[in-house]
Amino acid sequence: MKTIAIVGCGIGRSHVTEGILPNSDKFKLLAVCDINTDRLTAFAKEFNIPRQTTRFEDLLAMDDLDIIDICTPPGLHREQILAALAAGKHVISEKPLVGSLAEVDEVIAAEAQAKGRLMPVFQYRFGEGIDRVKAIIDSGLAGRPYAATAETWWKRTAEYYAVPWRGKWATELGGVLMTHAIHIHDLVTYLMGDVERLFGRVTTRVNSIEVEDCISASVLLKSGAPVTFSATLGSQEEISRLHLAFENVTFESDYAPYQPGTKPWRMLFASPEITAKADALLAGRPAAPSRYQGQFALLATALETGGPLPVTTVDSRRSLELVTAFYHSSETHEDVVMPIGRDHPKYRSWVPAAFRTAAE
Repeated sequence: MKTIAIVGCGIGRSHVTEGILPNSDKFKLLAVCDINTDRLTAFAKEFNIPRQTTRFEDLLAMDDLDIIDICTPPGLHREQILAALAAGKHVISEKPLVGSLAEVDEVIAAEAQAKGRLMPVFQYRFGEGIDRVKAIIDSGLAGRPYAATAETWWKRTAEYYAVPWRGKWATELGGVLMTHAIHIHDLVTYLMGDVERLFGRVTTRVNSIEVEDCISASVLLKSGAPVTFSATLGSQEEISRLHLAFENVTFESDYAPYQPGTKPWRMLFASPEITAKADALLAGRPAAPSRYQGQFALLATALETGGPLPVTTVDSRRSLELVTAFYHSSETHEDVVMPIGRDHPKYRSWVPAAFRTAAE
């Protein structure tokens, strides 16, 4: 059993209720850290956490602490991840992992030299629906990918952005691309493969904030399949939807906005023969836990066996490369070709020049 500390009592609550408590045979909540003392005390009491602190440094000094779970605002992630790895801890970090490709490469290099391992959070990858879709695709039964659409149509109002760190480049590191649609875009590459090029647009139309809240893109995957991305924070109906057309199967996700991986997906097969093969492939397949529960369970197995992590820093780099391409394409009105290397003008920062000093 691994001991774990939560840093940040906001999204950290979901990590506890969905990830840690359902895996209580694998993790023990040892400590919690938050700068808000009232929230910290209430959180520790509610979940019976023996240690509480307002200082991140206190966690680094705990010899009996195995994992630090970082659930703080995005602008704090890089410093906290590097410190935790240097202290010999395993690390879990909410998205976005860091604020540039330069920083994610720095983190990847630090992890390679560290005793601990780092798992970025992409909880949408886990659940009954997406597990079965992934199994069919990986088996080869789906055939060649033809095309796809990915939609993140959510609603966020001024009340949401009243939280001081939200909507600002220096602390949130981006808008709907970074904080909301990043999940659906990750699922596209998780299921259909890497991006070859992207033409994107970002704009701010819904709220009075620094960062974007509406986006669209035309994407070409390395397989040759075209994909369209769209996202807004001004939709009156909140949905997340993936629609994937393959040679032998068309998949469509559930529309639930925050867990498209959980419920069964609609699958339309090209023939009765393909249907029968899919049924045989999935017969007896164990149920896959959803969201944080599934990801944390697989993390525990990886730490116990030394096997592969369920999500890696390389996965995070791929998602941040997509973000970088979006911002650059919108600014230049040009296609961006992947991969993005150290010589790219936005390798060190995608933050607009007008906000660059404050963010750095």
